Amino acid sequence: MNSPAQRTVAVIMDPIEQITPYKDTSLAMMLEAQRRGWRVEYLLQSDMYMRDGTVSARRRRVELFDDNDRWFEVVDEVDDAFVGVDVVLMRTDPPVDDEYLYTTWMLDRVEDAGTLVANPPSALRAVNEKMFTAGFSHCMSPTLVTSGPQRIRDFLAEHGDIILKPLNLMGGASIFRLRTDDPNIGVVIETMTGHGTQSIMAQKFIPEITAGDKRILVIGGEPVPFALARIPSVGETRGNLAAGGRGVAQPLSDRDRWIVDQVAPTLVKRGLLFVGLDVIGDYLTEINVTSPTCVRELDSQCELNIAGTFFDLLDQKLGA
Repeated sequence: MNSPAQRTVAVIMDPIEQITPYKDTSLAMMLEAQRRGWRVEYLLQSDMYMRDGTVSARRRRVELFDDNDRWFEVVDEVDDAFVGVDVVLMRTDPPVDDEYLYTTWMLDRVEDAGTLVANPPSALRAVNEKMFTAGFSHCMSPTLVTSGPQRIRDFLAEHGDIILKPLNLMGGASIFRLRTDDPNIGVVIETMTGHGTQSIMAQKFIPEITAGDKRILVIGGEPVPFALARIPSVGETRGNLAAGGRGVAQPLSDRDRWIVDQVAPTLVKRGLLFVGLDVIGDYLTEINVTSPTCVRELDSQCELNIAGTFFDLLDQKLGA
């Protein structure tokens, strides 16, 4: 294990040239690592490969800039078996498809070789960001997971106003609101379920979405004291920033902290170091483990350094 001044972090993420710097959490983490004197490497899932049981990757060493016009520069490149890498951050966005799973299996080998992987590959496989909430049903609004069109129709008749979500996407993608008087009930359900062949999630609509879909970041089991309420734009149901929502920071409520208390012990048990809980009103809706965001917005509005808190935890795990 390298000393703190010689540490290396390798960040697996989507193409760095395509990010939006001022709101990208992965960039915030990389900037923090650089501030600490760490070597920062960047790679894509497709840069990884396994030969005779050993996982290697083409990795670019990058210099980072907190600049919306120029935020990175490739300094050099290596292609080896993660030699000297202390931490791998798996930050690729969903979908959690076959290629994503293959990457986590390769990361098992990297982890077995002594490198800290965050979040752990076993947890990334085990924790579906929507279905994992089922372990905390006492924190949720009425929820159904099914591929059956008639079950969804019955759920809609019971509650009158529901949200339908795919189980493997993010950012508000392909989320529909259905009410009993909607003329498109049949086609929406058929499309979402692939005519009854694909499971989806249905949840009772929570009117408090107008006050924001709150993102609560949990680091090593401890919540950041402010949530980012993502408030839907006019005429929109979804609060996701990717869907045009507006982010407003607010202190955690007593109910928010209670929800964190219910979930955090399980997150810690699974080794999940950086997690985003989504809460609407009084209800937990999702547990985000793949690439939780909102660090930049909370940092700027609340004068925080959330990535600094995260790297303090990594240092602790590494024995700083």
